[in-house]
Amino acid sequence: MQTFFRYNWMVREEWYKWCEELSEEELLQPRVGGVGGILKTLFHIADVEWSWIMVMQGKPDFQEDFAHYHTLEKVRALDARFRPEVEAFVLAWNEGLERNIYKDVRQDGSEVTDGWGEIMRHVIAHEIHHIGQLSLWARELGKAPVSANLIGRGLLETLPGKK
Repeated sequence: MQTFFRYNWMVREEWYKWCEELSEEELLQPRVGGVGGILKTLFHIADVEWSWIMVMQGKPDFQEDFAHYHTLEKVRALDARFRPEVEAFVLAWNEGLERNIYKDVRQDGSEVTDGWGEIMRHVIAHEIHHIGQLSLWARELGKAPVSANLIGRGLLETLPGKK
């Protein structure tokens, strides 16, 4: 689980760096799919990750509007503000948390329950899904996307026998 979060964070940082080469207009341009555009998608990724981690712990959820974070610098700063709390939760993850239950009461009054392990895997898959959209948009712009390859990133350097 931790490896995939570390992978997502590493790739996200590479996308932020990749975005430095784009104009503000290109970052904000509405695009087909996703949540509307490159920068808005990066904002959404950080928002969803943080929001799920907060609600699992019973803490207040993020209620900001993208309109207040419409520059690359602001999205990066927001992500940097969220990361320590998210990372602490991820690094403290253990098998005992897998089956903790999160109950959500929907607007219609119905109740949905999910296991924390399922939510954590959703957060991982959610980001990977949106990274695929960013890759497609990069190609539409005539640019090479950030590599999605997990292999060769050094994420498992702490395994026994690895040097």
